[in-house]
Amino acid sequence: MSLYALLGAAEIGLLFGLVAFSVYLSFRVLNLPDLTVDGTLPLGAAVAGVLIIRGVDPFLATALAIGAGMAAGALTAFLSVRLGILHLLASILMMIALFSINLRVMDRPNIALIGERTIVTAVENRFVGAPYLLPLLFLVILLAVGALLVLFLRSQIGLAMRATGNNARMAAANGIDTQRLTILGIAMSNGLAALAGALFAQSQGAADVSMGIGTIVIGLASVIVGESLVGPRTVLLAVIGAALGSVLYRMVIAVALNADVLGLKAQDLNLITAVLVTGALVVPRFRRAVSRRSRERRDMAVTVRGTAR
Repeated sequence: MSLYALLGAAEIGLLFGLVAFSVYLSFRVLNLPDLTVDGTLPLGAAVAGVLIIRGVDPFLATALAIGAGMAAGALTAFLSVRLGILHLLASILMMIALFSINLRVMDRPNIALIGERTIVTAVENRFVGAPYLLPLLFLVILLAVGALLVLFLRSQIGLAMRATGNNARMAAANGIDTQRLTILGIAMSNGLAALAGALFAQSQGAADVSMGIGTIVIGLASVIVGESLVGPRTVLLAVIGAALGSVLYRMVIAVALNADVLGLKAQDLNLITAVLVTGALVVPRFRRAVSRRSRERRDMAVTVRGTAR
């Protein structure tokens, strides 16, 4: 695999690390399956893309895209906690609605950003000729967002949000407004997905209404792979694991698709993802089983020696 292919995989992996943070916040912190991210990622791309084409500063356009994603996530949580709709169903309804909303925002299936001033072009014009520039830029963004996420989850509001996801009834009994924290958490989760979409559109030079398909699978795969590598013992390790899992996931995909001996093609992407996630789920269980058996054998040996004495 060439250096440019490797850098490209790292670039996308770092970008989708934001999606991994989003999925970690909804699935692990709040313990809620949220499929809205499949719609908020292209929503972020659509909002940022349309605003940039109309001459809005790309940094402001990206910030407004985050706000649009947070609004969509808050609406999903509102349907769930206020109107009593099952959260999975509420997120599916919102995801479907966002497909039409994204078409309305762009007024077409896709828009091109080639030749427009974006965050990526602003950085590239300042540092010309560095092939590692975009991965470095997205690494800095990922580290900054990850640090802010860790600080938030360690704050009083973050602790209350973690308590809500752990045991909502116990949290409510202790005076925590679980409904507001759920709305805030899902809004933040989808804001991160919209940020990823806005940056992805600016790096690829286009926004497409279908670019969010499978986002939740990629994010969940990144979180699971990261947990199998690092282990979610603390918030810091969980966030680091999600970021590492996203980069590793993209690297594995790139290597698998570029390895001629495997004979894999682009249409095999979902198959590779399924195999990778299955392995990430099975390997930790296999390790625990082996460790348990070794402990049992050790205890049995100690018992036999004690009996012999």
